[in-house]
Amino acid sequence: MRANTSPTGLALLLIVVGLLLSFTSITAAFVTDERVWRYLIAGGCLAQFLGWVRHGARSRGGAR
Repeated sequence: MRANTSPTGLALLLIVVGLLLSFTSITAAFVTDERVWRYLIAGGCLAQFLGWVRHGARSRGGAR
């Protein structure tokens, strides 16, 4: 069985982009009163989730 390594490829891209989008949107939501930031926060969190799921599937031997 393979050891769980750091995310690479598409998984890493999804995690980093989701993180940047979430943090930027959270900051903007505090500064402005626009409702669109809530959707961008959710989108960033979803991107991170999908990145971690993809990484987990790859480390378990699926989705190569």
